[in-house]
Amino acid sequence: MTGEPTPPNLECVVVEPTTAHTGTVIWLHGLGASGHDFEDMPPLLGLDHIRYVFPHAPTMQVTINYGTRMPAWYDIVDLDWNNEEREDEASIRSSAELVVSLLEDEHARGIAYERMVLAGFSQGGALALHVGTRFPEALAGIMALSAYQLLPDAHAAEADPSNATTPMLFCHGRLDPMVPIDQGRSAHEAMAEAGHPTEWAEYMMEHEVIMPEVERIGTWLAARLPDE
Repeated sequence: MTGEPTPPNLECVVVEPTTAHTGTVIWLHGLGASGHDFEDMPPLLGLDHIRYVFPHAPTMQVTINYGTRMPAWYDIVDLDWNNEEREDEASIRSSAELVVSLLEDEHARGIAYERMVLAGFSQGGALALHVGTRFPEALAGIMALSAYQLLPDAHAAEADPSNATTPMLFCHGRLDPMVPIDQGRSAHEAMAEAGHPTEWAEYMMEHEVIMPEVERIGTWLAARLPDE
């Protein structure tokens, strides 16, 4: 599959704040999952003023899974991490437009872009990093969990200066069998070299999220989106 059409907008699981809404986190799930994947996360973070938006990725054929149709932000055509065309660029850019629409929707609800964090896990984290660095308005933060960098050769030309100093949090498992930790480190180092204020945290875990990481995420989000 390359460049399969995607729907004009995304269905989302939304966890509304329990106090006045003054910040939004848009959180993208991983390959084959859904917006329900992190639906239980907000109570663990203890940030009652934040609205969490968990979109469902488009359904598309995924080449590495024998062409099976599943929720995916983009097609992965090869398992070789050294292949520069491992991910399908057309579907990356198509899904990126959908994520931009989510940011614009939150802005239309009255939330400033600087009060939004774009986050994601695995494939979703890679897309969050891709979109966030290219977005033409300053965001509060970008969070990439067990993720990596997409289209790295295009970053320098496409990165928008509006997010040149946007804080970033990278978390990764030392035992990750799906996305090797070296891929996460490379993404973090590339962003640090580009001048972003970045934080790196690694854990004795596989391709997952564990409670010490959740605590780190909560602390980081509270700093990016303090209650007003």
